[in-house]
Amino acid sequence: MVEAGPGAGRPRVRFAPSPTGFFHVGSARTALFNWLFARQTGGTFVLRIEDTDAERNREEWVEGIVSAMAWLGLDADEGPFRQSERAPQHAAAVDRLWQAGALYACDCSRDQVEERTRGNPTPGYDGYCRDRGLERGPGRALRFRMPDGGVTVVHDVVRGDVEFPNDAIEDFVVVKSNGQPLFVLANVVDDIDMAITHVIRGEDLLPSTPKAQVLWEALDGGDLPVFAHLPMLVNEQRKKLSKRRDPVAVESYRDQGYLPEALVNYLALLGWSPPGGREIVPVEELIRDFRLYDVNHSPAFFDLQKLAHMNGEYIRALALDEFVARCAPWITGPAAPWPAGRFDEAVFRRMAPLVQERVSTLGEVPGMVDFLFLEEPTVDEQAWAAVVRDEAAGDIVARAIDTYRSCGWTVDDLHRATAELAEAVGRKLGKAQAPIRVAVTGRRVGPPLFEALAVLGRDVVLGRLQAAQARLGTPAGG
Repeated sequence: MVEAGPGAGRPRVRFAPSPTGFFHVGSARTALFNWLFARQTGGTFVLRIEDTDAERNREEWVEGIVSAMAWLGLDADEGPFRQSERAPQHAAAVDRLWQAGALYACDCSRDQVEERTRGNPTPGYDGYCRDRGLERGPGRALRFRMPDGGVTVVHDVVRGDVEFPNDAIEDFVVVKSNGQPLFVLANVVDDIDMAITHVIRGEDLLPSTPKAQVLWEALDGGDLPVFAHLPMLVNEQRKKLSKRRDPVAVESYRDQGYLPEALVNYLALLGWSPPGGREIVPVEELIRDFRLYDVNHSPAFFDLQKLAHMNGEYIRALALDEFVARCAPWITGPAAPWPAGRFDEAVFRRMAPLVQERVSTLGEVPGMVDFLFLEEPTVDEQAWAAVVRDEAAGDIVARAIDTYRSCGWTVDDLHRATAELAEAVGRKLGKAQAPIRVAVTGRRVGPPLFEALAVLGRDVVLGRLQAAQARLGTPAGG
């Protein structure tokens, strides 16, 4: 399938988000596919902020989009441009359309339209003001005069040819009654002026594409761009991802400790598959292998478990120094759950390889090592309740105190001593060490116990075991 755009020169694509909330993962996928296509073809990637809806837009959302894209590595070649700064160009296009007879004024209220069209077989505006000859003025919207009869065909790289009967498309509003141009007009004007050759966006915008095409032609914009409407993202119930219901904010994934390269890799697989069915695909290979015509039109399942698994794979592939550096915001910044003066990087580095093997996100790291840097461990109450229910826990803790007072303090020494303790109480090692782990680290899961004990040191371990013994009400010495 041909992907070439108008003039068959270098492609120019744009990502045009509206700053009305956090940066949605669906928007990030759209940005990524535009960026990959531009990088793969040697084209230009334009960032344009669609901020004409003053009532819904907020500056922090603009900053969020820009910072999230920078974090993902989706660098723009041009922009960010702001649609609101192009009001003169939009107004000039409206004047041209009016003078050409492509627009007419309409003073109908929504209630009037609904009253007149109730029961009509075709929903939408009924063309009441088409031939009334109203002049432009305050309180009057401007509508585009759709062609009578025929069809508008959208040639879509992803979906093939999609036909829209013109009679089924109402004379749509391009300028609201307050004089503000609507998205469909401003978007087309900006695409023409910026020489956009390919419009790659979500399938939810496909119904507006025939309107964009007739506007493009009415404005003498030259060859139409190539359209590609990407499949929607759905949750596990196969419902469209919703800001109200689903975790969709890119900023949230960044704050949880997902790696940008892992999220980019995962987003690339939502609607597209690399040759050979690979899943771990570095961005250089994504750029090399991505083809717009290979995008699937079926809905793509945004699988949180698969994303977490992929992120874990990327974390484990990091060199140790890189892993330690990537952990910094969670272990040395204000979010760290221990006083700054208690953190010891040398201690963390000793445990880091073991932690790296066990986490899916960097945000899980503090919970794996906080027992190393807190005066007292943060106790998981459910884990402690399990210890209390264990009739042998008191005996195990008492024996551990006696054993650890005199045994060697290497990982092998601790392993051997604890294995002997387990045999003495008639338990397998894993079950015998559970009360010890909770007493020392506060949790049932974490890095390997004997490495943790070795790093903490004999005095700290004995102190925590004795505190647990007192809490259990077990007499000292067993």
